[in-house]
Amino acid sequence: MAISWNNLDKLESFKKLQSLKNSVSVAKELSGSDGAKRVAEYSIPMAGGLTYNYAAKQVNAQVLSVLEELAKESQLLEKFEALYNGDVINTGENRMVLHQLLRGQLGKDVMADGVNKREFYINEQKKMADFANKVHNGEIVNEKGEKFTTVCQIGIGGSDLGPRAIYLALENWAKANNTFKMEAKFISNVDPDDAAAVCSSIDISKTIFILVSKSGTTLETLTNESFVKDFIVKAGCNPSKHMIAVTSETSPLAKSPDYLAAFFMDDYIGGRYSSSSGVGGAILSLAFGPKVFADFLDGAAAEDATAKNADIRKNPALLDALIGVYERNVQGYPSTAVLPYSQALSRFPAHLQQLDMESNGKSVNRFGEKIDYVTGPVIFGEPGTNGQHSFYQLLHQGTDIVPLQFIAYSENQTGKDVVIEDSTSQKKLCANVTAQIIAFACGKDNENPNKFFAGERPSSLIYGKQVNPASIGALLAHFENKVMFQGFIWNINSFDQEGVQLGKVLAKTVLGGEMDGALKAYADLLIK
Repeated sequence: MAISWNNLDKLESFKKLQSLKNSVSVAKELSGSDGAKRVAEYSIPMAGGLTYNYAAKQVNAQVLSVLEELAKESQLLEKFEALYNGDVINTGENRMVLHQLLRGQLGKDVMADGVNKREFYINEQKKMADFANKVHNGEIVNEKGEKFTTVCQIGIGGSDLGPRAIYLALENWAKANNTFKMEAKFISNVDPDDAAAVCSSIDISKTIFILVSKSGTTLETLTNESFVKDFIVKAGCNPSKHMIAVTSETSPLAKSPDYLAAFFMDDYIGGRYSSSSGVGGAILSLAFGPKVFADFLDGAAAEDATAKNADIRKNPALLDALIGVYERNVQGYPSTAVLPYSQALSRFPAHLQQLDMESNGKSVNRFGEKIDYVTGPVIFGEPGTNGQHSFYQLLHQGTDIVPLQFIAYSENQTGKDVVIEDSTSQKKLCANVTAQIIAFACGKDNENPNKFFAGERPSSLIYGKQVNPASIGALLAHFENKVMFQGFIWNINSFDQEGVQLGKVLAKTVLGGEMDGALKAYADLLIK
Protein backbone atom coordinates (compact mmCIF):
# COMPACT_ATOMS: atom_id res chain seq x y z
CA MET A 1 0.00 0.00 0.00
CA ALA A 2 1.35 3.42 -0.95
CA ILE A 3 1.84 5.83 1.93
CA SER A 4 0.01 9.15 1.85
CA TRP A 5 1.16 12.12 3.92
CA ASN A 6 -1.93 14.20 4.68
CA ASN A 7 -2.60 17.00 7.12
CA LEU A 8 -4.61 16.06 10.19
CA ASP A 9 -7.52 18.37 9.36
CA LYS A 10 -8.04 16.61 6.01
CA LEU A 11 -8.76 13.24 7.62
CA GLU A 12 -12.36 12.04 7.95
CA SER A 13 -11.58 10.26 11.21
CA PHE A 14 -10.31 13.51 12.74
CA LYS A 15 -13.55 15.27 11.83
CA LYS A 16 -15.44 12.46 13.52
CA LEU A 17 -13.17 12.75 16.56
CA GLN A 18 -13.93 16.46 16.87
CA SER A 19 -17.61 15.67 17.35
CA LEU A 20 -16.70 13.71 20.52
CA LYS A 21 -15.21 16.66 22.40
CA ASN A 22 -16.07 16.55 26.12
CA SER A 23 -18.13 13.40 25.57
CA VAL A 24 -16.58 11.51 28.48
CA SER A 25 -16.63 12.37 32.19
CA VAL A 26 -13.66 10.64 33.74
CA ALA A 27 -15.16 11.27 37.19
CA LYS A 28 -18.25 9.26 36.24
CA GLU A 29 -16.21 6.57 34.52
CA LEU A 30 -14.15 5.98 37.68
CA SER A 31 -17.03 6.07 40.13
CA GLY A 32 -18.91 3.10 41.55
CA SER A 33 -18.22 -0.58 41.02
CA ASP A 34 -17.46 -0.09 37.31
CA GLY A 35 -14.53 2.14 38.20
CA ALA A 36 -12.39 -0.75 39.42
CA LYS A 37 -13.28 -2.74 36.32
CA ARG A 38 -12.20 0.17 34.12
CA VAL A 39 -8.86 0.48 35.90
CA ALA A 40 -8.20 -3.21 35.26
CA GLU A 41 -9.31 -3.14 31.62
CA TYR A 42 -7.71 0.13 30.54
CA SER A 43 -4.16 -1.20 30.91
CA ILE A 44 -1.54 -2.28 28.38
CA PRO A 45 1.60 -4.29 29.25
CA MET A 46 4.87 -2.62 28.28
CA ALA A 47 8.40 -4.00 28.16
CA GLY A 48 10.71 -3.90 31.16
CA GLY A 49 7.94 -4.95 33.55
CA LEU A 50 6.02 -1.70 33.02
CA THR A 51 2.32 -1.13 32.40
CA TYR A 52 0.56 1.79 30.72
CA ASN A 53 -2.79 2.57 32.38
CA TYR A 54 -5.16 5.10 30.81
CA ALA A 55 -8.28 4.58 32.95
CA ALA A 56 -8.20 8.22 34.10
CA LYS A 57 -8.16 9.57 30.54
CA GLN A 58 -11.27 11.13 28.98
CA VAL A 59 -11.86 8.23 26.60
CA ASN A 60 -14.38 5.41 26.29
CA ALA A 61 -15.12 2.67 23.77
CA GLN A 62 -16.54 5.17 21.27
CA VAL A 63 -13.56 7.51 21.45
CA LEU A 64 -11.13 4.59 21.26
CA SER A 65 -12.91 3.28 18.17
CA VAL A 66 -12.49 6.60 16.38
CA LEU A 67 -8.85 6.83 17.52
CA GLU A 68 -8.34 3.43 15.92
CA GLU A 69 -9.82 4.81 12.69
CA LEU A 70 -7.43 7.76 12.94
CA ALA A 71 -4.45 5.42 13.33
CA LYS A 72 -5.47 3.48 10.24
CA GLU A 73 -6.31 6.50 8.10
CA SER A 74 -3.01 8.14 9.11
CA GLN A 75 -1.20 4.89 8.19
CA LEU A 76 0.82 5.14 11.40
CA LEU A 77 2.08 1.56 11.42
CA GLU A 78 2.95 1.71 7.73
CA LYS A 79 4.94 4.90 8.33
CA PHE A 80 6.74 3.32 11.28
CA GLU A 81 7.57 0.31 9.11
CA ALA A 82 8.94 2.60 6.41
CA LEU A 83 11.04 4.36 9.03
CA TYR A 84 12.66 1.25 10.51
CA ASN A 85 13.22 -0.21 7.03
CA GLY A 86 15.32 2.80 6.06
CA ASP A 87 13.07 5.18 4.11
CA VAL A 88 14.09 8.84 4.14
CA ILE A 89 11.67 10.03 6.84
CA ASN A 90 13.67 13.12 7.90
CA THR A 91 12.70 15.16 4.84
CA GLY A 92 14.20 18.39 6.18
CA GLU A 93 17.72 16.95 6.14
CA ASN A 94 17.09 14.19 3.56
CA ARG A 95 18.08 11.47 6.03
CA MET A 96 16.92 8.13 7.33
CA VAL A 97 15.87 7.88 11.00
CA LEU A 98 17.56 4.91 12.65
CA HIS A 99 17.65 5.31 16.43
CA GLN A 100 15.50 2.17 16.90
CA LEU A 101 18.11 0.23 14.90
CA LEU A 102 20.68 1.05 17.58
CA ARG A 103 19.00 -1.43 19.92
CA GLY A 104 17.46 -4.00 17.58
CA GLN A 105 16.37 -4.80 14.04
CA LEU A 106 12.62 -4.46 13.56
CA GLY A 107 12.55 -5.13 9.81
CA LYS A 108 14.81 -5.72 6.86
CA ASP A 109 18.52 -4.86 6.59
CA VAL A 110 19.22 -1.14 6.31
CA MET A 111 22.15 -0.30 4.07
CA ALA A 112 23.87 3.08 3.63
CA ASP A 113 27.08 3.75 1.70
CA GLY A 114 27.55 0.02 1.31
CA VAL A 115 27.41 -0.56 5.08
CA ASN A 116 24.86 -2.63 7.01
CA LYS A 117 23.87 -0.07 9.65
CA ARG A 118 22.83 -2.62 12.28
CA GLU A 119 26.23 -4.30 12.02
CA PHE A 120 27.90 -0.89 12.25
CA TYR A 121 26.01 -0.03 15.44
CA ILE A 122 26.74 -3.41 17.03
CA ASN A 123 30.44 -3.00 16.23
CA GLU A 124 30.54 0.41 17.91
CA GLN A 125 28.81 -1.04 20.98
CA LYS A 126 31.45 -3.79 21.14
CA LYS A 127 34.23 -1.21 20.87
CA MET A 128 32.72 0.78 23.76
CA ALA A 129 32.35 -2.36 25.87
CA ASP A 130 35.96 -3.37 25.20
CA PHE A 131 37.23 0.11 26.11
CA ALA A 132 35.16 0.24 29.30
CA ASN A 133 36.34 -3.21 30.38
CA LYS A 134 39.96 -2.21 29.86
CA VAL A 135 39.46 0.91 31.97
CA HIS A 136 37.80 -1.11 34.73
CA ASN A 137 40.50 -3.81 34.58
CA GLY A 138 43.33 -1.30 34.77
CA GLU A 139 44.59 -1.99 31.26
CA ILE A 140 43.95 1.65 30.33
CA VAL A 141 45.34 3.96 33.04
CA ASN A 142 46.54 7.51 33.49
CA GLU A 143 50.12 8.77 33.07
CA LYS A 144 51.05 7.58 36.55
CA GLY A 145 49.67 4.09 35.99
CA GLU A 146 46.65 4.81 38.23
CA LYS A 147 43.13 3.60 37.48
CA PHE A 148 40.55 6.11 36.38
CA THR A 149 37.77 6.63 38.94
CA THR A 150 35.59 9.31 37.31
CA VAL A 151 34.11 9.92 33.87
CA CYS A 152 32.88 13.34 32.75
CA GLN A 153 30.76 13.98 29.67
CA ILE A 154 31.11 17.27 27.77
CA GLY A 155 28.08 17.87 25.55
CA ILE A 156 24.91 19.89 25.26
CA GLY A 157 21.27 19.25 24.34
CA GLY A 158 20.81 15.63 23.32
CA SER A 159 24.45 14.97 24.16
CA ASP A 160 23.68 15.79 27.79
CA LEU A 161 20.01 15.57 28.75
CA GLY A 162 19.28 11.92 27.90
CA PRO A 163 22.56 10.42 29.15
CA ARG A 164 22.42 12.51 32.32
CA ALA A 165 18.80 11.49 33.01
CA ILE A 166 19.63 7.80 32.52
CA TYR A 167 22.81 7.94 34.61
CA LEU A 168 20.92 9.53 37.50
CA ALA A 169 18.10 7.01 37.05
CA LEU A 170 20.50 4.08 37.49
CA GLU A 171 23.10 5.45 39.93
CA ASN A 172 21.47 4.14 43.12
CA TRP A 173 20.41 0.91 41.43
CA ALA A 174 24.00 0.25 40.32
CA LYS A 175 25.34 0.89 43.81
CA ALA A 176 22.76 -1.43 45.34
CA ASN A 177 23.53 -4.15 42.76
CA ASN A 178 27.34 -3.90 42.94
CA THR A 179 27.76 -2.70 39.37
CA PHE A 180 28.78 0.89 40.09
CA LYS A 181 32.20 1.32 38.46
CA MET A 182 32.92 5.05 38.11
CA GLU A 183 31.27 8.26 39.23
CA ALA A 184 29.94 10.34 36.33
CA LYS A 185 29.83 14.11 35.94
CA PHE A 186 28.42 16.28 33.19
CA ILE A 187 29.40 19.64 31.69
CA SER A 188 26.90 21.19 29.30
CA ASN A 189 26.36 24.92 29.76
CA VAL A 190 28.84 27.25 28.04
CA ASP A 191 28.61 29.34 31.21
CA PRO A 192 32.17 28.91 32.57
CA ASP A 193 30.82 28.42 36.07
CA ASP A 194 29.43 25.03 35.00
CA ALA A 195 32.76 23.60 33.85
CA ALA A 196 34.67 25.26 36.68
CA ALA A 197 32.41 23.79 39.33
CA VAL A 198 32.69 20.27 37.90
CA CYS A 199 36.46 20.42 37.37
CA SER A 200 36.99 21.71 40.88
CA SER A 201 34.97 18.84 42.36
CA ILE A 202 36.94 15.94 40.83
CA ASP A 203 40.43 14.53 40.72
CA ILE A 204 41.43 15.56 37.20
CA SER A 205 44.31 13.06 37.11
CA LYS A 206 41.90 10.14 37.52
CA THR A 207 39.15 11.39 35.19
CA ILE A 208 38.27 10.42 31.62
CA PHE A 209 36.46 13.16 29.72
CA ILE A 210 34.05 12.26 26.91
CA LEU A 211 33.69 14.95 24.26
CA VAL A 212 30.37 14.47 22.45
CA SER A 213 29.78 16.30 19.18
CA LYS A 214 28.47 14.54 16.08
CA SER A 215 29.69 17.28 13.77
CA GLY A 216 32.80 18.10 15.78
CA THR A 217 31.91 21.78 15.46
CA THR A 218 29.39 22.48 18.27
CA LEU A 219 30.44 25.86 19.65
CA GLU A 220 29.47 25.34 23.30
CA THR A 221 31.00 21.86 23.44
CA LEU A 222 34.32 22.85 21.84
CA THR A 223 34.51 25.89 24.11
CA ASN A 224 34.04 23.66 27.15
CA GLU A 225 36.62 21.23 25.78
CA SER A 226 39.20 24.01 25.68
CA PHE A 227 38.18 25.07 29.18
CA VAL A 228 38.62 21.53 30.49
CA LYS A 229 41.93 21.03 28.68
CA ASP A 230 43.27 24.07 30.52
CA PHE A 231 42.32 22.42 33.83
CA ILE A 232 43.96 19.17 32.74
CA VAL A 233 47.23 20.87 31.80
CA LYS A 234 47.28 22.86 35.04
CA ALA A 235 46.86 19.56 36.90
CA GLY A 236 50.08 18.40 35.25
CA CYS A 237 48.36 15.94 32.94
CA ASN A 238 48.29 15.34 29.19
CA PRO A 239 44.80 16.03 27.72
CA SER A 240 45.22 13.35 25.03
CA LYS A 241 45.56 10.74 27.79
CA HIS A 242 42.32 11.86 29.45
CA MET A 243 39.85 12.42 26.60
CA ILE A 244 37.78 10.26 24.28
CA ALA A 245 35.38 11.43 21.56
CA VAL A 246 31.91 10.40 20.48
CA THR A 247 31.42 11.80 17.01
CA SER A 248 30.80 10.95 13.36
CA GLU A 249 33.41 9.29 11.20
CA THR A 250 33.62 12.40 9.03
CA SER A 251 34.12 14.94 11.83
CA PRO A 252 37.49 16.55 12.62
CA LEU A 253 37.50 14.67 15.93
CA ALA A 254 37.33 11.21 14.35
CA LYS A 255 40.98 10.37 13.82
CA SER A 256 42.58 13.04 15.97
CA PRO A 257 45.59 12.11 18.14
CA ASP A 258 44.08 14.35 20.82
CA TYR A 259 41.87 11.46 22.05
CA LEU A 260 42.46 8.08 23.63
CA ALA A 261 39.68 6.62 21.49
CA ALA A 262 36.77 7.65 19.27
CA PHE A 263 33.34 6.02 19.03
CA PHE A 264 31.14 6.75 16.07
CA MET A 265 27.54 7.64 15.42
CA ASP A 266 26.09 8.94 12.15
CA ASP A 267 23.72 11.50 10.70
CA TYR A 268 20.79 9.08 10.97
CA ILE A 269 20.75 9.49 14.78
CA GLY A 270 19.27 12.78 15.99
CA GLY A 271 20.77 14.27 19.13
CA ARG A 272 17.65 13.92 21.28
CA TYR A 273 17.32 10.30 20.10
CA SER A 274 20.99 9.45 20.70
CA SER A 275 21.00 7.97 24.22
CA SER A 276 21.04 4.48 22.68
CA SER A 277 24.19 5.35 20.71
CA GLY A 278 27.70 6.07 21.88
CA VAL A 279 26.35 9.34 23.29
CA GLY A 280 24.79 7.34 26.12
CA GLY A 281 26.72 4.14 25.66
CA ALA A 282 30.21 5.40 26.42
CA ILE A 283 29.36 7.06 29.72
CA LEU A 284 26.90 4.39 30.88
CA SER A 285 29.34 1.58 30.04
CA LEU A 286 32.14 3.33 31.92
CA ALA A 287 29.96 4.26 34.89
CA PHE A 288 28.08 0.97 35.33
CA GLY A 289 29.69 -1.60 33.05
CA PRO A 290 28.79 -2.70 29.49
CA LYS A 291 26.17 -5.21 30.64
CA VAL A 292 24.05 -2.47 32.19
CA PHE A 293 24.08 -0.56 28.89
CA ALA A 294 23.24 -3.79 27.03
CA ASP A 295 20.28 -4.44 29.35
CA PHE A 296 19.13 -0.86 28.80
CA LEU A 297 19.21 -1.43 25.03
CA ASP A 298 17.32 -4.73 25.41
CA GLY A 299 14.55 -2.99 27.35
CA ALA A 300 14.27 -0.33 24.66
CA ALA A 301 14.27 -2.93 21.87
CA ALA A 302 11.49 -4.90 23.54
CA GLU A 303 9.41 -1.73 23.86
CA ASP A 304 10.07 -0.85 20.21
CA ALA A 305 8.61 -4.23 19.27
CA THR A 306 5.31 -3.38 21.01
CA ALA A 307 5.04 -0.28 18.80
CA LYS A 308 4.48 -2.59 15.79
CA ASN A 309 1.20 -3.98 17.17
CA ALA A 310 -1.78 -3.14 14.93
CA ASP A 311 -4.23 -3.21 17.87
CA ILE A 312 -4.08 0.21 19.55
CA ARG A 313 -5.25 -1.41 22.79
CA LYS A 314 -2.06 -3.50 22.80
CA ASN A 315 0.30 -0.79 21.56
CA PRO A 316 1.09 1.56 24.48
CA ALA A 317 3.09 4.19 22.57
CA LEU A 318 0.55 4.36 19.76
CA LEU A 319 -2.43 4.72 22.09
CA ASP A 320 -0.59 7.27 24.24
CA ALA A 321 0.12 9.26 21.08
CA LEU A 322 -3.47 9.09 19.85
CA ILE A 323 -4.92 10.17 23.19
CA GLY A 324 -2.40 13.01 23.27
CA VAL A 325 -3.57 14.24 19.87
CA TYR A 326 -7.19 14.03 21.04
CA GLU A 327 -6.30 16.14 24.09
CA ARG A 328 -4.28 18.65 22.09
CA ASN A 329 -6.37 19.05 18.95
CA VAL A 330 -9.90 18.29 20.14
CA GLN A 331 -9.94 19.10 23.84
CA GLY A 332 -7.60 22.06 23.32
CA TYR A 333 -5.22 21.35 26.20
CA PRO A 334 -1.97 23.30 25.66
CA SER A 335 0.53 21.41 27.79
CA THR A 336 1.37 18.10 29.46
CA ALA A 337 2.95 17.53 32.87
CA VAL A 338 5.32 14.59 33.35
CA LEU A 339 5.28 13.57 37.02
CA PRO A 340 7.64 10.73 38.00
CA TYR A 341 7.17 9.57 41.58
CA SER A 342 10.79 8.47 41.80
CA GLN A 343 13.76 10.63 42.69
CA ALA A 344 15.80 8.48 40.30
CA LEU A 345 13.90 10.14 37.44
CA SER A 346 14.66 13.67 38.63
CA ARG A 347 16.01 14.75 35.22
CA PHE A 348 13.77 12.58 33.04
CA PRO A 349 11.15 15.34 32.50
CA ALA A 350 13.92 17.65 31.24
CA HIS A 351 14.94 15.03 28.68
CA LEU A 352 11.32 14.50 27.60
CA GLN A 353 10.94 18.26 27.29
CA GLN A 354 13.64 18.32 24.62
CA LEU A 355 12.50 15.08 23.00
CA ASP A 356 8.93 16.30 22.55
CA MET A 357 9.27 20.05 22.07
CA GLU A 358 12.31 19.94 19.77
CA SER A 359 10.69 17.21 17.69
CA ASN A 360 7.10 18.41 17.36
CA GLY A 361 7.41 22.16 17.86
CA LYS A 362 6.55 22.77 14.21
CA SER A 363 4.03 24.96 12.35
CA VAL A 364 4.66 23.72 8.81
CA ASN A 365 4.08 20.24 7.45
CA ARG A 366 6.57 17.86 5.87
CA PHE A 367 6.30 19.79 2.62
CA GLY A 368 6.95 23.22 4.14
CA GLU A 369 3.30 24.25 4.01
CA LYS A 370 1.69 26.18 6.87
CA ILE A 371 -0.70 24.08 8.94
CA ASP A 372 -3.93 25.29 10.55
CA TYR A 373 -3.93 23.22 13.73
CA VAL A 374 -1.80 23.06 16.87
CA THR A 375 1.01 20.56 17.20
CA GLY A 376 3.30 19.67 20.11
CA PRO A 377 2.30 20.64 23.67
CA VAL A 378 4.49 22.36 26.22
CA ILE A 379 6.14 19.66 28.37
CA PHE A 380 7.16 20.27 31.96
CA GLY A 381 7.48 18.33 35.18
CA GLU A 382 9.25 17.51 38.42
CA PRO A 383 9.40 14.43 40.64
CA GLY A 384 6.59 13.79 43.10
CA THR A 385 6.06 14.52 45.85
CA ASN A 386 8.14 17.68 45.40
CA GLY A 387 5.88 18.90 42.60
CA GLN A 388 2.83 18.60 44.86
CA HIS A 389 4.30 21.36 46.99
CA SER A 390 5.18 23.46 43.96
CA PHE A 391 2.94 23.73 40.87
CA TYR A 392 0.10 21.27 41.57
CA GLN A 393 -2.07 24.16 42.74
CA LEU A 394 -2.42 25.28 39.12
CA LEU A 395 -2.96 21.71 37.97
CA HIS A 396 -5.83 21.22 40.44
CA GLN A 397 -7.59 24.58 40.28
CA GLY A 398 -6.04 26.60 37.45
CA THR A 399 -8.02 27.84 34.46
CA ASP A 400 -6.19 25.56 32.01
CA ILE A 401 -6.64 21.80 32.15
CA VAL A 402 -3.24 20.13 31.95
CA PRO A 403 -3.11 16.41 31.08
CA LEU A 404 -0.86 14.49 33.45
CA GLN A 405 1.58 11.64 32.93
CA PHE A 406 2.33 9.88 36.21
CA ILE A 407 5.22 7.40 36.48
CA ALA A 408 5.53 5.28 39.61
CA TYR A 409 7.20 2.17 41.03
CA SER A 410 6.23 -0.16 43.85
CA GLU A 411 9.82 -0.57 45.09
CA ASN A 412 12.70 1.82 45.61
CA GLN A 413 16.23 1.12 44.39
CA THR A 414 18.32 1.06 47.54
CA GLY A 415 16.14 -1.26 49.62
CA LYS A 416 16.46 1.19 52.50
CA ASP A 417 13.30 2.47 54.16
CA VAL A 418 11.71 3.13 57.52
CA VAL A 419 8.26 2.59 59.02
CA ILE A 420 6.67 5.77 60.35
CA GLU A 421 3.04 5.93 61.45
CA ASP A 422 2.44 2.33 60.33
CA SER A 423 3.72 2.70 56.74
CA THR A 424 7.03 2.95 54.90
CA SER A 425 8.20 5.97 52.95
CA GLN A 426 7.72 4.01 49.71
CA LYS A 427 4.10 3.22 50.58
CA LYS A 428 3.52 6.90 51.36
CA LEU A 429 4.98 7.79 47.97
CA CYS A 430 2.70 5.33 46.16
CA ALA A 431 -0.30 6.48 48.21
CA ASN A 432 0.33 10.01 47.01
CA VAL A 433 0.28 8.89 43.37
CA THR A 434 -3.04 7.10 43.85
CA ALA A 435 -4.57 10.02 45.73
CA GLN A 436 -3.48 12.54 43.11
CA ILE A 437 -4.90 10.56 40.19
CA ILE A 438 -8.30 10.32 41.89
CA ALA A 439 -8.24 13.93 43.10
CA PHE A 440 -7.47 15.23 39.61
CA ALA A 441 -10.12 13.04 38.01
CA CYS A 442 -12.96 13.27 40.52
CA GLY A 443 -12.38 16.61 42.24
CA LYS A 444 -14.17 17.59 45.43
CA ASP A 445 -17.41 19.47 45.97
CA ASN A 446 -17.48 22.31 48.50
CA GLU A 447 -19.78 25.26 49.15
CA ASN A 448 -16.69 27.44 49.51
CA PRO A 449 -15.58 28.21 45.93
CA ASN A 450 -11.98 28.50 47.06
CA LYS A 451 -12.08 24.88 48.25
CA PHE A 452 -14.00 23.53 45.27
CA PHE A 453 -12.17 21.16 42.91
CA ALA A 454 -13.84 20.66 39.54
CA GLY A 455 -11.98 17.46 38.70
CA GLU A 456 -12.07 16.18 35.11
CA ARG A 457 -8.27 16.57 34.90
CA PRO A 458 -7.14 13.58 32.80
CA SER A 459 -4.07 11.52 33.60
CA SER A 460 -2.32 8.32 32.64
CA LEU A 461 -0.04 6.15 34.74
CA ILE A 462 3.03 4.18 33.75
CA TYR A 463 3.97 1.89 36.61
CA GLY A 464 6.33 -0.96 37.39
CA LYS A 465 8.30 -2.65 40.12
CA GLN A 466 11.56 -0.69 40.05
CA VAL A 467 13.73 1.68 38.03
CA ASN A 468 16.39 -0.61 36.51
CA PRO A 469 18.28 -0.79 33.19
CA ALA A 470 15.56 -2.66 31.27
CA SER A 471 12.69 -0.56 32.62
CA ILE A 472 14.39 2.78 31.95
CA GLY A 473 15.20 1.58 28.43
CA ALA A 474 11.57 0.66 27.86
CA LEU A 475 10.38 3.98 29.31
CA LEU A 476 12.69 5.95 27.03
CA ALA A 477 11.60 4.01 23.95
CA HIS A 478 7.93 4.48 24.83
CA PHE A 479 8.21 8.25 24.73
CA GLU A 480 10.44 8.28 21.66
CA ASN A 481 7.82 6.23 19.81
CA LYS A 482 4.95 8.32 21.15
CA VAL A 483 6.58 11.48 19.80
CA MET A 484 7.22 9.77 16.45
CA PHE A 485 3.59 8.66 16.07
CA GLN A 486 2.29 12.13 16.97
CA GLY A 487 4.57 13.70 14.37
CA PHE A 488 3.15 11.31 11.78
CA ILE A 489 -0.41 12.26 12.76
CA TRP A 490 0.37 15.99 12.53
CA ASN A 491 2.16 15.41 9.20
CA ILE A 492 5.30 17.19 10.42
CA ASN A 493 8.97 16.25 10.37
CA SER A 494 9.87 15.29 13.95
CA PHE A 495 13.53 14.70 13.17
CA ASP A 496 15.09 18.05 12.31
CA GLN A 497 15.30 21.18 14.48
CA GLU A 498 15.75 24.36 12.48
CA GLY A 499 14.52 26.35 15.46
CA VAL A 500 17.70 25.41 17.31
CA GLN A 501 19.99 26.57 14.51
CA LEU A 502 18.98 30.25 14.29
CA GLY A 503 20.30 31.16 17.73
CA LYS A 504 23.62 29.42 16.98
CA VAL A 505 24.07 31.42 13.76
CA LEU A 506 23.25 34.74 15.41
CA ALA A 507 25.58 34.01 18.33
CA LYS A 508 28.45 33.60 15.87
CA THR A 509 27.40 36.85 14.19
CA VAL A 510 27.57 38.64 17.54
CA LEU A 511 30.96 37.15 18.39
CA GLY A 512 32.25 38.18 14.96
CA GLY A 513 31.12 41.76 15.49
CA GLU A 514 29.06 41.66 12.30
CA MET A 515 25.82 43.15 13.61
CA ASP A 516 23.71 46.29 13.71
CA GLY A 517 20.39 47.56 15.00
CA ALA A 518 18.70 45.80 17.89
CA LEU A 519 21.16 42.89 17.77
CA LYS A 520 24.07 45.24 18.37
CA ALA A 521 22.14 47.12 21.05
CA TYR A 522 21.47 43.95 23.04
CA ALA A 523 25.06 42.81 22.58
CA ASP A 524 26.28 46.15 23.91
CA LEU A 525 24.23 45.58 27.07
CA LEU A 526 25.93 42.27 27.79
CA ILE A 527 29.32 42.13 26.12
CA LYS A 528 31.69 44.81 27.37
